[in-house]
Amino acid sequence: MPFNLGMTEILVILMILLLVFGAKRLPEMGAGMGKGIREFKKSLKDVKNSIENDVDEVPTSRQIDSAPAPSDGEPKKLSE
Repeated sequence: MPFNLGMTEILVILMILLLVFGAKRLPEMGAGMGKGIREFKKSLKDVKNSIENDVDEVPTSRQIDSAPAPSDGEPKKLSE
């Protein structure tokens, strides 16, 4: 059982929920929780797919500038 709860503890919790929220409200709450869990799982899947797509788009090798280095030892000027 989750959280080390026995069957009697779960039944007591369910009875308290039934008394607090009523018989009509419990199915609505369960449906809302189920919808929330589905949306959460869907968003996790979307994020995972997005990350995988971004990783696939990253180039595996970089092109190195093949221009020769200046021979006088000074750094190459990017703009003048």
